[in-house]
Amino acid sequence: MKPGDAVTLHQLLGRIAYFHTLFIEPALTSSRQPGAGEPCCNHKNTGDERPDVGGLLATTAWAVLDEIAATLGEYLLLCPDAGLRCCATCRVAAAGAAIAQAWTVTEHLAYDRPLPATALLRACRTAAATRLTLVFAEQHGTACGALPQAETSDAGLLPDSDDLPLTGELLALWQDPLAATHSPVVSWLNHCTALSNIHRVLQQGGTTK
Repeated sequence: MKPGDAVTLHQLLGRIAYFHTLFIEPALTSSRQPGAGEPCCNHKNTGDERPDVGGLLATTAWAVLDEIAATLGEYLLLCPDAGLRCCATCRVAAAGAAIAQAWTVTEHLAYDRPLPATALLRACRTAAATRLTLVFAEQHGTACGALPQAETSDAGLLPDSDDLPLTGELLALWQDPLAATHSPVVSWLNHCTALSNIHRVLQQGGTTK
């Protein structure tokens, strides 16, 4: 990656933290403990553990995903043996999936919509996990046997920013985060201070101005 690429990725990670702190966290209703997910690749392949890889997150801007994930309760499906011996890429995937699901559910509730269908939640989880981990692995040269190579057919269900602004922008920005056409910190959402503001804009039919 080019030196300037890291700045863009830091902006995008900062935007996740900003959106979560300002919009999502105050509206979260779940306080349950994280559910147990599948073992990460380090714990699944006990003969080929790479305990140094897990600690990588703590030394990079990507650590913010771990911090956000800690607030997500039931949405976070961590490795049953979660810790610094876990694969860093698997941890990014788990955090990305939890963030996408929590944001999708929170936005539906905030905009007075029925709870999202299971297929939509699965699509959002998969897309976020895939897009974030591919960028993380490329930036830091990590290897992970569980690293997804492509998104599933559920990708056609993904919301856009005119439907679920926060989730839609998250997924869109990480689809190709280093594309020259992106302006990762400029959107109409910058003028909102709460989910109620976003809801009002959606009701008025204006999401691109």
